[in-house]
Amino acid sequence: MTDPLPELETASWGRRILALFVDWFASTLVVVLVLGPGGWSDDPASGFYTLAVFAVETAVLTALAGGSFGKLATGLRTVRYGATGPVGLLPAFLRQVLVCLVIPPIVFRPDGRGLHDLVAGSATYPVAVLRAGR
Repeated sequence: MTDPLPELETASWGRRILALFVDWFASTLVVVLVLGPGGWSDDPASGFYTLAVFAVETAVLTALAGGSFGKLATGLRTVRYGATGPVGLLPAFLRQVLVCLVIPPIVFRPDGRGLHDLVAGSATYPVAVLRAGR
């Protein structure tokens, strides 16, 4: 018997982009809290700090909770492709490094999985779809 998850509809681009904005905003807030508003606006490397916080936050939460802060807030989960289990820590970090490179997520298959998902063996689904598919 084959697992039905590969046939389920992956998350829409609108929800994925909303989750990305939520994650980026939260990561920016963390950097502002650490550096202070003046330090954040004056430090030319603050964008790289935000990117680092974003990469770590999204990878760790994806491995531990099934999605980044933004994905959890928007009702999305990232799971191993073909299963409902979590993505491991190393695949989650590899996935996020590829997301940070920008190009892999915008090169995608018809099923909505980008190169970052193909490399990590993951897929992002709405929670409702995962519940209905079980």
